[in-house]
Amino acid sequence: MSEINRILDQMDRAFSGEAWHGPDLMQLLNGISSEDASKHPVPGAHSIWELVNHIAAWNAIVQQKSKGEPVEVTTELDWPPVWEVSEVAWKRSLATLAENRTRLRNYLQTVRDDQLDEKVQRENYSQYVLLHGSVQHDLYHAGQIAVLKKALA
Repeated sequence: MSEINRILDQMDRAFSGEAWHGPDLMQLLNGISSEDASKHPVPGAHSIWELVNHIAAWNAIVQQKSKGEPVEVTTELDWPPVWEVSEVAWKRSLATLAENRTRLRNYLQTVRDDQLDEKVQRENYSQYVLLHGSVQHDLYHAGQIAVLKKALA
C-alpha cells in the first residue's frame, strides 16, 4: 500500500469507519440535535457545533495548503461562528463537513508519495506532516465532541 493510501485509510477510519480507538467522528455526531450541538456544557469549551464548523474549515484549509494556495487563517475562518440555531442550519453544517472531507479526500487521491516530502508553501513542514496532522486534528476534536456528549447526558 502506498503512503498516501495509508493516510487516506487513516482519514477514512477517523471520519467514518472502523476507527481503532472507538467511535469515528460521524458516529459521534449521529443523532445530535441542533439544540444539543449548540450548547456549552463545559464552561470555556467550544460547543459541538463550533467544533464541527472548525473541523470542516480545516478540511478546506488543509486542501488549500496542500495545493500550495495561500491561506490567511483568520479567527472567523478558523472557528466559523454558529449564526442560527435550527435543525436546517445544523444539517447544513454537517453537510459542509461531509462535502469538505469529500473534496479533500478526492484531491488527496491525486497526490503521489514522492510529493509527501515536499515542503508546504509558506510553512516549515512537509505535505506528510500536514496530512498526518490533519488526521490528528480531527481525532483530537472528535475526542472533545465525545466528552461534550457525555456532559450533555
